[in-house]
Amino acid sequence: MLITRILSALVLIPVVGVAAYLGGVWLAGLVALFAVLAVLEFYRICGRLGAHSYNVIGALLTVALVFAALFPAYELGPHLFIAVLVLLMIIRVVKQDIGGFLGDWSSTLIGSAYVGGLLSYYVLLRNLEQGLIWVLLAVVTTWVADTGAYFVGSAIGRHPFFPRISPRKTIEGAVAALAAGTLTGVVIGVPFLHLTGWLAALLGLLTAVVATLGDLAESLLKRQAGLKDSGTLIPGHGGVLDRIDSLLFAGVVVYYFAIWIVGVH
Repeated sequence: MLITRILSALVLIPVVGVAAYLGGVWLAGLVALFAVLAVLEFYRICGRLGAHSYNVIGALLTVALVFAALFPAYELGPHLFIAVLVLLMIIRVVKQDIGGFLGDWSSTLIGSAYVGGLLSYYVLLRNLEQGLIWVLLAVVTTWVADTGAYFVGSAIGRHPFFPRISPRKTIEGAVAALAAGTLTGVVIGVPFLHLTGWLAALLGLLTAVVATLGDLAESLLKRQAGLKDSGTLIPGHGGVLDRIDSLLFAGVVVYYFAIWIVGVH
């Protein structure tokens, strides 16, 4: 299992790194690809709970939300979301199809917002001044925190951490994630973004916290559906949604930290 996880990471890390370096449509395209694969897994989870999501419409909206982030001045994302929201309601009204409407409608929209909407923040981050470093900080801090939690939790973890949601997680692993994330924030934030030590540490800590919560949030969805993994596409990691769940909240927090706290434009 560990070897498989490492090999998968060795494939994914260079791909993400190159796309982040190129930025623009290259980064948006890679993010959109991950988003589509992840949102289809989300709809599969919803299907286990009785919802019949509009997979094609939801996937298209997910891609549109990611690419809309390339043009933040036009605020296309909210307009597209509202348009699809109304369109899906009109379709069901015209068909007079009442059965399961609320679950089908809401699961489609929530999936696109949860995956495409949150991942679009990495495109927004890349558009900022020193955007490449901000993206790398969010991604690397999240991955380092995840890795710290995995190894420490596996080695010395004894005390359960949210056991009803994620039985294998431990308090020891969570503490390691916070420590590793805080340190990574300092290592990247101070020399490359010229943040003060305490500000970089705070950013690293916040990123690690929301990365952990993002992981737990996806676990909550899977537990309700009775699934261990969202899919099987990535060897050693499960599905795409399993691989990016920690990143979903992290990009949002780093983006608003950059523009609100640091004052980046």
